[in-house]
Amino acid sequence: TDPLRSSMCTRPKVPVVIAALPSQLAPLAPLLGTWRGRGTGAYPTVAPFAFLEESTFSHVGKPFIEFRQKTMNPDTQAPMHTETGYLRLAGDGAVEMVLCDPTGFAEVYAGTVETAGSDTILHLHATSVAKTPTAKEVTALSRTLRVSPAPDGTATLTYELHMAAVGQPLQVHLKATLDLQLSTAQSHDADTQ
Repeated sequence: TDPLRSSMCTRPKVPVVIAALPSQLAPLAPLLGTWRGRGTGAYPTVAPFAFLEESTFSHVGKPFIEFRQKTMNPDTQAPMHTETGYLRLAGDGAVEMVLCDPTGFAEVYAGTVETAGSDTILHLHATSVAKTPTAKEVTALSRTLRVSPAPDGTATLTYELHMAAVGQPLQVHLKATLDLQLSTAQSHDADTQ
């Protein structure tokens, strides 16, 4: 074997350091972890569709939460969509989110985070939607996310995405229900203790 090639393909062993969650992010802590589940989509310009989704909310000890999402066709497992972005608190229950996706959009949201019983709810409205020259026209977006914890330590994340695009008014485009994966729930508990 070629020793140079072998050394290039081998990653050095680096200790994993789990950063403490900054206290100002406590209202967003229920989002942390990897969530998996199913969703549906509809819009007047496309046929209704279903998807599988995995979304991950994580942190590195800085005052923001990283978001990564990917969806796939439930029948073929072919990739469908992906997004990545960041959330941060802006004080007094205000939250901001930036997202980008490979279809040519960068979205900036402002909104609120609140609790209702044991649930955490985010209401986000796009203040800006930037697009590449070839992306379709999107004039408005809003998202509502709700984390509902269960007494057994599991949790469910539900969301709706409303969109106004290609001459259509603001309306529900996507809905999903995702379950917190237990291995990430255990990691989340360790981070917040």
